[in-house]
Amino acid sequence: MTDRKPCKVCNFTRQKSYGLVVPSLSELKIKGCEFLGFSPSDPVTVVLEDDGTIVEDQSYFLCLPSNTKFMLLHEKESWSPVRRIDGGTAWMARESVTLETDSLDGSSAVARWWDLAQQLRQDLASIILMSEADLQTLVDAPSPELASALGFQEKKAEDLKETLQRVLDRREEERQSKELLQLYLKAVENEDRQQEESSQSSQGGAGDMDMPDGMEVDSASGFMSRTLMVLKGKTNPETRLSTEDLQMVVSRGAEAMEQVLGWDRTRTSALLQASEAELTRRLQQVQAVQSIRSSTQLDRQSSEKSTEEGKETAAQGSN
Repeated sequence: MTDRKPCKVCNFTRQKSYGLVVPSLSELKIKGCEFLGFSPSDPVTVVLEDDGTIVEDQSYFLCLPSNTKFMLLHEKESWSPVRRIDGGTAWMARESVTLETDSLDGSSAVARWWDLAQQLRQDLASIILMSEADLQTLVDAPSPELASALGFQEKKAEDLKETLQRVLDRREEERQSKELLQLYLKAVENEDRQQEESSQSSQGGAGDMDMPDGMEVDSASGFMSRTLMVLKGKTNPETRLSTEDLQMVVSRGAEAMEQVLGWDRTRTSALLQASEAELTRRLQQVQAVQSIRSSTQLDRQSSEKSTEEGKETAAQGSN
């Protein structure tokens, strides 16, 4: 009777590992599939976990030492070495796990967060090199399994996930602030260009409209003639006025603007509402930019203060 050999078996992510005692290679496949949750009908390949050597021969199997660790692979899976980190950057060139793009069993997602967890376990500083997609993958990972992969208690793993979520939230806020600033700068640029075009148009004549010089002030209304020309335009006049002109339009009120423009109440009210909305939007953009500047200044001051305190502490220590 063939002696039974103690050995270990794991899946390709190394997430699951079991100890077995089997008499043969075929028995290893059968019991290994059972413990790892594989279907008995699925073809599997047995390889050595440490170097990926394929084990197909029974005699070779029997020659291996006790407690050898084997890896069972489906046809869509391939062996890969244990991920190791060197200074937080070596993982960037690691060999990736080969999977079919149409895999439906979710093993790719499991392998991904498991691999990221191993990176953090080797070096927590590697988190600064992770993309937002990688961070979200770790946040979405089940807490018990993540704790096991990291060698943490489950509470500590949950705290880590909360920290990663805060990092994601901060990056999103920074992106939104940047987009808002770009939008504001673009609006200012468009406004300046529109004012320049309006000024050039008023100086060179405006087709079917009999307009005075662009910088003349209408004595009856108090508006510059250029402003009146823009207000009587047909397409979003409120976006073409300067902030100062918008404030003047809004402050004059519907009744006064009816007389200035010679319009009915409905049309005048619609223009005033659009002007007020545009003015509010611009003020919000300015406030947002000022908030960003204030936050940046506070961060800089805090950093400078910390640096000075550190220097003072070092000086005291040397004395």
